[in-house]
Amino acid sequence: MGPPENGIDLSPTWIVEDNPTMRLRLLQLVADLTGPDARIATTDSIAGAKALLDEDASGLALIDIGLPDGNGIELIAWLRAHRPRVTSVVITAWGHEDTVLAALRAGAIGYLLKERDDIELSLALQSIRRGGAPIDPAIARSILALLRLPAEPAATVANETEAAENPAHALSDRESEILRLVARGYSNREIADLTMLSRFTIEGYTKSIYRKLAVRSRTAAVFEAKALGLLH
Repeated sequence: MGPPENGIDLSPTWIVEDNPTMRLRLLQLVADLTGPDARIATTDSIAGAKALLDEDASGLALIDIGLPDGNGIELIAWLRAHRPRVTSVVITAWGHEDTVLAALRAGAIGYLLKERDDIELSLALQSIRRGGAPIDPAIARSILALLRLPAEPAATVANETEAAENPAHALSDRESEILRLVARGYSNREIADLTMLSRFTIEGYTKSIYRKLAVRSRTAAVFEAKALGLLH
């Protein structure tokens, strides 16, 4: 059975993890959700991932940050540019805010921590299959706290200048309204009810926002808009 509308199929899943124990753990978690006929491939490096993923590759890539031949964020950015049908999700022990933001800006739609129990990671994978973009709760709290900090005046001016000088980032009034509602945690269906628009219209606006901000998820859109000074 395929994923629900707007969801992500977990078959195939590409696991990029250099720790053999963790690699086996992730393989088992995905197999438990997808069944014996699922396509699951594993590798321990960026080079191995690029060799596995041909031009028609699709599905989900679970990517560690610390890999023997580079940083997983490099692979996420490469996938976004060269394998756009593959959805990237980070699963790592690294939880620093700068790393999280870099991964999301590179194209990851979720960020999970290895330290979580199997049931928590399984729930996150189920959320991805339904179209969610899960962020580990501890990371989400620290990122939200960071975003609530008052910006330095010079940084604020720089962000506003960048947004003004780069028309690709310019959002329409309606897009800005929808993005503010996204930032407050409303779903597309709830936003449709609040704005008296159809859910399909909201999805169209959301895709336009993603395109203008060069992101692939709701969370990344909020982070990027905050960084550019488009959300206050």
